[in-house]
Amino acid sequence: MYDDTCKFLAEHFSADFASWLLGETVTLTAIQPSELALEPIRADAMILLQSEDSILHIEFQTLPKENIPFRMLDYRVRGHRRYKGKPMRQVVIYLKPTTSELAYQNSYDLERTHHEFDVVRLWEQPATLFLEYPGLLPFAALGQSESPAEMLRQATQLVEQLEEPTEKANLMAASAILAGLRLEEDVIYRLVRRDIMQESVIYRSIQNDEKRAIALNLLRGGVDTNLIASSTGLSIEEVQQLQQQMNAVPQS
Repeated sequence: MYDDTCKFLAEHFSADFASWLLGETVTLTAIQPSELALEPIRADAMILLQSEDSILHIEFQTLPKENIPFRMLDYRVRGHRRYKGKPMRQVVIYLKPTTSELAYQNSYDLERTHHEFDVVRLWEQPATLFLEYPGLLPFAALGQSESPAEMLRQATQLVEQLEEPTEKANLMAASAILAGLRLEEDVIYRLVRRDIMQESVIYRSIQNDEKRAIALNLLRGGVDTNLIASSTGLSIEEVQQLQQQMNAVPQS
């Protein structure tokens, strides 16, 4: 949920991410992971953006994983193979405070190979920085501040001033979702307008994912597909598709 929200923000507000991470306002477009793949790769926490002159590779991580440094080398090599001559800026963004040494690792070594990348720990970034760009407002509650709740309040106030309804809804939803990493739910919903948030693509996507997860659990329990459809709000066709996908997975 958190990774998908961050990827959505990076794709739809790429100019704001470029200003933050590259230090310049450039037009960025998304690169599909399949363009770099020699074999199926796990891309749920990653987004690739490119301008005419360079590539920005961002990895969003709620908590550190041991395989991240190797992934950065792997994608750098894939990017060089596909886009020779284009420099690639690689950034791992950690969302949730941790004392793990992995969150401070910014290189990977393999025999005579040494690869470096950048690491951003949101809790060390000044929260006020994220109030300067619309696409970064949802990160305000995760930045360094005396009060994450106050930063969320300021962020949502700025979101409410936006004129475009879809943009406003998506940023409101993203702010509420990411604030969940630092704040209790009752605090969040005192500060975030649900009526705006519920119109967002992000919010509807999460709701649908939750319905699908419930439907899968019911299918595994042998519940009738018609009953599952009426209980979750999914269509019969959606439930049957989930059933087919479940049955296609080899049992261990």
